[in-house]
Amino acid sequence: MERMNLILCGLGGQGILFMTRILAEAALQKGFDVIGAETHGMAQRGGSVISHLKIGQANSSLVRAGSADILLGLDEKESYRNLGFIKPGGKMYVNAPSETFPVEKVKAFLEEKGVIYRAMPVEETAMELGAPKAANLGLLGLFGAFETEPLGEKDIRETIERISPERFRDLNIKVFETCRKKAV
Repeated sequence: MERMNLILCGLGGQGILFMTRILAEAALQKGFDVIGAETHGMAQRGGSVISHLKIGQANSSLVRAGSADILLGLDEKESYRNLGFIKPGGKMYVNAPSETFPVEKVKAFLEEKGVIYRAMPVEETAMELGAPKAANLGLLGLFGAFETEPLGEKDIRETIERISPERFRDLNIKVFETCRKKAV
């Protein structure tokens, strides 16, 4: 792997930046170069938050349109807004009911581009487990269920254990593992 480009998107308060930090730290632990950038709208008021993350050699921090290998979306509408970042043959993981995601118009676009998509209502699972703010970790569980290189389930889990605040650590791992197991 020369480089992996990721776009993480959602709304302010959903934990996009913590999710980005987990992936970046996991990649650093494996010896990869990491560079990233965030763009915030009215993030504190529930506005758009987009995080660009490049794992491997890169000259700039922003992911160009049409070059993201993976899109992780904590909000379905934000995922649709950021479709332009995904490259042909890319993958997307979205916090949405799998029965209704994607809408028909988007489904045709994704199939035409050969984009693999997976959706799961990770926010629902996090709420059921008593951790409504941990949907980001549930989305990483969905991602970790299917991705192995350069980062897989073990790398992400170890990083969550290492950097989660102690009082949230067990619950964070529980949300991650529950969503990962539901995904496979």
